[in-house]
Amino acid sequence: MALTPRPHPIGGQHLSLTLLIVAFCCTNAHSRAPPEPYYGRLIGQLTEFAHGIKGTVYAVDESTIFIKGFAYDGLGPDAYFWVGNSPRPSPEGYIIPYPEDYAGRDPPILQAHNNTDIILRLPMGKRIRDIRWLSVWCRRFTVDFGEVFIPPGLEVPKPRVLPEFKRLAHGLRSSNISVLDAKTFYIPNLHYDGAGPDAYFWVGNGTEPNIMGIKVPNEMGSLEPLRGYQGEDIEIQLPGNLTVYDIDWLAVWCVEYRHNFGHVYIPTDLDVPPALGQTKIPTTTTAKPQHNNCREMLGGRLQVKWEIQGDNVIVDLYGRIREDQYMAFGLSGVQGKSQMIGGDVVVAFYDTKKRIFWAEDYYMSHLSQCDGKHGVCPDKRIGGRNDVMVISGDRKNGVTSVRYSRPLQTNEPINDRPIPVDREISVIGAIGPLNSEKEANAHLHNGMDATIEDIQINFSSKNDHSCVASIYEFKEESDLKPWPPMKIVGDTEIRARIGPTGGKRGYTPITKNPSWGIAWYLNDMLIPELTVERGKTYTFIIEGGDEPAQPARYHPLYICNSPEGGYGQLTAAEQNKQTVYAGVETDPEGYKIPTGVGRYCEWKHKTVDKSADSETFEAYKETLYLDCENNKEPGYLNWTVAQDTPDLVYYQCYTHKNLGWKIHVVNQLPHSHSTKLQVSNAIYLVAFGAIYKIVSEMMSNYKYA
Repeated sequence: MALTPRPHPIGGQHLSLTLLIVAFCCTNAHSRAPPEPYYGRLIGQLTEFAHGIKGTVYAVDESTIFIKGFAYDGLGPDAYFWVGNSPRPSPEGYIIPYPEDYAGRDPPILQAHNNTDIILRLPMGKRIRDIRWLSVWCRRFTVDFGEVFIPPGLEVPKPRVLPEFKRLAHGLRSSNISVLDAKTFYIPNLHYDGAGPDAYFWVGNGTEPNIMGIKVPNEMGSLEPLRGYQGEDIEIQLPGNLTVYDIDWLAVWCVEYRHNFGHVYIPTDLDVPPALGQTKIPTTTTAKPQHNNCREMLGGRLQVKWEIQGDNVIVDLYGRIREDQYMAFGLSGVQGKSQMIGGDVVVAFYDTKKRIFWAEDYYMSHLSQCDGKHGVCPDKRIGGRNDVMVISGDRKNGVTSVRYSRPLQTNEPINDRPIPVDREISVIGAIGPLNSEKEANAHLHNGMDATIEDIQINFSSKNDHSCVASIYEFKEESDLKPWPPMKIVGDTEIRARIGPTGGKRGYTPITKNPSWGIAWYLNDMLIPELTVERGKTYTFIIEGGDEPAQPARYHPLYICNSPEGGYGQLTAAEQNKQTVYAGVETDPEGYKIPTGVGRYCEWKHKTVDKSADSETFEAYKETLYLDCENNKEPGYLNWTVAQDTPDLVYYQCYTHKNLGWKIHVVNQLPHSHSTKLQVSNAIYLVAFGAIYKIVSEMMSNYKYA
């Protein structure tokens, strides 16, 4: 879009916008821009076999290819742009629709081109990493007119998500801002009262926004002072030849009063797509989802809204959750019922430290904590990738909302399932705590934290709206009083089993740590605090499982200095930072082996979790029953407490995090406990003496009788 130069006051001097841009770019010595012209990551030259094929091919982003200077004589009878994953171009490929308006059906055969610049978008959620070559291919005669191969491991430019605007004045705020390409910012959920007399989008250099900046046209391409915004999603583009590599910040700035209303910094390590006109993200000025589809879950605590756009589904997820919780939505593991195992879901949350909204692709192979191979795992931890892109997010009135985009088909057959558009499919939802790694921890299977009934939706629906009320009107249940912490002092023999965490009265309120839904029960008490004495030996009778192939029933006990545990999940470098006092040995080949293993015993609910109805742990325990493997024996772990053991250590699970709790280490147990045996012996001797006296008198009387 052509911009008309307009006088601009800086330091009393009047420069046109064009001259200011030139001066800005020339003085910006620290520019991080890639070499010009920038078309993305170079793939290579098209090799010609027939019909004058020419062109230089670039990867613009994960799903977009740019051909610079494409040439073709147009004489092929059935020629198309053709991609595939076979070793060489072959009939085992598919068309890239060109022109793009023909996406979803066969486009017309490829016409003649002479030095044409062409943008190609891969169809149906395909990514450049999913293909090995691009060809100009004749289907009728199965002939390759020209080809280029994708270099293995090619790293393509990607959009970058930034924090939200720093809030300084005039109600300015937003959700996370995205750098879509080298010139385009996407600003979701923008709020600004419009009361600044001379305010503009403003970019420049330096550690803080300052007067030596440049106006950026608004979403309509205008350089008029900014109007008010009430939660709108907009795109703005840098003017002239300016790119994001030339600036340090984006701000809303009042020129007349030289006042910063709020800003966001631009990272120095950007690698975003070039600005070739390929960026198309829904905004309030174009194709924002109309929310005609809405489905409630979890008693109204979770709402999902969706709309298909091209080869992607745009999802708005709303959850009445705390800032340390996640919300999840996706496909059930089995059609026709709510099943977590085999489920393909997106986990979304607000990262309070980084101040960004996040959405992650998950696959659930077992109902256990992710150990890097099995369990409830982010795709990228088990050899896959995150196919979800966050568009925007917001948190207000106790509700977190995240809008994200996910391809209908991802070409990850192991971790991802395709989303059908011609029928209903069973979906699942959940709410639960985040662990310290910002990964999903276990939730309760009670209908309020995870779906238990079969819910089916058709993603291609146009008006499936069954939400009764706004999620912002949902009323939370009152907080429950946690049980007091339990203690074991002086016992030298301790039996360790697995059991439930006690919901909102147990593990999490006691420890202030997220739980996976199971925890250690020592001497049949939920995570009691132990007190042990240096120099003494303690025996743990372990019934936490001994089958590594069953991750949900394999919980080796060990003692360490970590409040989280999970030693077996850690890298070698991370393991070196954790001190282990018992329960882990090193084999002759240098591998770490857990030794605190034995048969599996678990305290289970007789019906459903009754923790909310149980005022005491003793009452709660009456709602449980013990289930043990009968054909196996417990394991034993002997721990002699060394003199240099710290005052505070922890009993934990080797394979999973946050199952255990504290061990207090003292030089001598409190007097009442250290003398317990002496008192018991004294009582025994007194009782024995009394009995001996009575028996003696009886024998004496019998003798004289």
